[in-house]
Amino acid sequence: MKLWILGARPRTLAAAIAPVLVGTALAFPVGVTLNWLNALLALLVSLFLQIGVNYANDYSDGIRGTDEVRVGPTRLVASGLKSAQSVKQAAFLLFFLASVAGLFLALRTSRWLILVGVIAILAAWNYTGGAKPYGYQGFGEISVFLFFGVVATSGSYFAQSQEITWQSLLISMPMGALACAILAINNLRDLPKDALVGKRTIAVRIGDSNARIMITALIATAIFAGLLAVSISPWVFLTLLIVPLAMRISIEINQGALGSGLIPLLGKTGKLQLFFALLMTFALFMARA
Repeated sequence: MKLWILGARPRTLAAAIAPVLVGTALAFPVGVTLNWLNALLALLVSLFLQIGVNYANDYSDGIRGTDEVRVGPTRLVASGLKSAQSVKQAAFLLFFLASVAGLFLALRTSRWLILVGVIAILAAWNYTGGAKPYGYQGFGEISVFLFFGVVATSGSYFAQSQEITWQSLLISMPMGALACAILAINNLRDLPKDALVGKRTIAVRIGDSNARIMITALIATAIFAGLLAVSISPWVFLTLLIVPLAMRISIEINQGALGSGLIPLLGKTGKLQLFFALLMTFALFMARA
């Protein structure tokens, strides 16, 4: 079981939890009665998809040989700890669980969520799987912004209100930007290896220096986009409490941390996103108090 937990990459789960917290909390200032079951179902869908895509990436990268020389967290297939088939089955099981939770949520809200769920699962698998994985062509950050930013946040609010509003789209921006920052740091860490095996991530395409600038810009974008939500609740100014941590991460990134030196920054950025989400959740809750 410890190996499966390791393969699930717990440090990445903040990217699944944070947007659901914020999207659900938006129900408070707009006067929507919170539906706890719908919130739980939205959280399960997000978590199952995140863990599923982690297993799917482990499997796909493992069989392609792109993880043979790895700096980051241990991969199950590449390290030989689990067979490729068992990891693939684990990914499919998590996608199935996400589908079940998503189906219940769709039946309670809107059938359109079934289509959204199908698209999300296809995107999760084809990130590094399939004949032409888009993650190998530099589109990973775009996908993360859409699915773990816009879709997860607005979808969680939709689960409460059955509508998409400008407010839900607005608060999805910082969630998407921080999720992208996590992936961008991961890709910066893997840049030398990815370049050798032909994995053309954005970091590989734009180079080390520009990748670091991009990460800093994503973190700054999240802070400024979050502040725009002051129009929803004046308590949103509390999100500025993340600035010291955000600055420390940005400084360390731009001081040239490489390889294993970037691993702690992944954890810090995950904490940054979760801390931001908790502050935003509190701010939205207080708008109704």
